Amino acid sequence: MILLEIEKINTFYGLSHILFDVSLEIGEGQVVCLLGRNGAGKTTLMRSIMGLTPPKSGNVRFRGQPITGKPTFRISRAGIGMVPENRLIFADLTVLENLEAGRREVGGNGWTVEKVWDLFPELKRLSANRGGQLSGGEQQMLSIARTLLQNPSLLLLDEPTEGLSPILINRIAEQMLEIKSRKALTMLIAEQNYPVASKVGDRCYILEKGVIQFEGSMTDLSQHPEVTKKYLAI
Repeated sequence: MILLEIEKINTFYGLSHILFDVSLEIGEGQVVCLLGRNGAGKTTLMRSIMGLTPPKSGNVRFRGQPITGKPTFRISRAGIGMVPENRLIFADLTVLENLEAGRREVGGNGWTVEKVWDLFPELKRLSANRGGQLSGGEQQMLSIARTLLQNPSLLLLDEPTEGLSPILINRIAEQMLEIKSRKALTMLIAEQNYPVASKVGDRCYILEKGVIQFEGSMTDLSQHPEVTKKYLAI
């Protein structure tokens, strides 16, 4: 089943044309990686999905229903959660208060604070610390955990490993794999770190200057070193 379908969207910042006829689809349960250099348009695509920077043309459908042009809070309520590049945690609230601020009860097998503690034991130990006291990696974990507690069907992660040390990059990658192993939700991950993407992702799209230049499985991409060299400088 196709969970998210993007059809030939064009997105602008003012008069600047950023995304050009971008099409993408994500099947339920898949982990899809959006690869590309800085400035390729990855964040703009995420913002287009969430309605933060609505596309001027084209269509975005979630579970077969159009969401193009809908306000962000309605897109979130429909079941899409986003971990932004700048994390946007509440610096003056404790870790637990940050989590409570994002919690949405769904019952059944949904994410709970206890399940989040299990996935991020580091945060449990820091539950009484304020968000502003956390390291960059801890803040990233908190941002992911808070979004999980919204219990989305689709999780968007915008550059989750950017600016982190190699040890923390590996830790975040392990946690994304753990989420994937639980078959808890579908993910779209915007990522520059190809080794992380190749470890976590099922399929990928490569963006270059707002245009999709490659799409296929991570295995397909690994067999085309000329593509990774040209677009990812690997």
